[in-house]
Amino acid sequence: MKINDVLRGKGNQVVTISPEATVTELLTLLAERNIGAVVVSADGASVDGIVSERDIVRLWNGTPDAGQVRVSAIMTSEVHTCTPDDLIDNLMRLMTDRRIRHVPVVVDGNLAGLVSIGDVVKSRIGELEFETQQLSNYISS
Repeated sequence: MKINDVLRGKGNQVVTISPEATVTELLTLLAERNIGAVVVSADGASVDGIVSERDIVRLWNGTPDAGQVRVSAIMTSEVHTCTPDDLIDNLMRLMTDRRIRHVPVVVDGNLAGLVSIGDVVKSRIGELEFETQQLSNYISS
């Protein structure tokens, strides 16, 4: 199964935030959208970074006026990305090895989607259920 199969099921809408936004604006966006990470993008198409709940927790722990800190100060700049043609198994390996939960999908340098660990698990469960059904049908016929 490929990343494109996951995007077909969940859609390719990605929430982005400007690197100049404040952490308070970031928190508001995360709460409004009920999401755990946001792609940081100055133009809404490129991937300048990614920021997650973990980044906010690290900042909040002892930083005075943390809400006024710019997103660019806490984002992860070295973002691991994938393409729609990458295999889910390879993405699972990347997420596990790098201990990351969100990976932007990029096509020709432009943001084309975002895949979370939950999306990967859901697709894997779907594959296993399909295989189980096929084996059950084979055995009963």
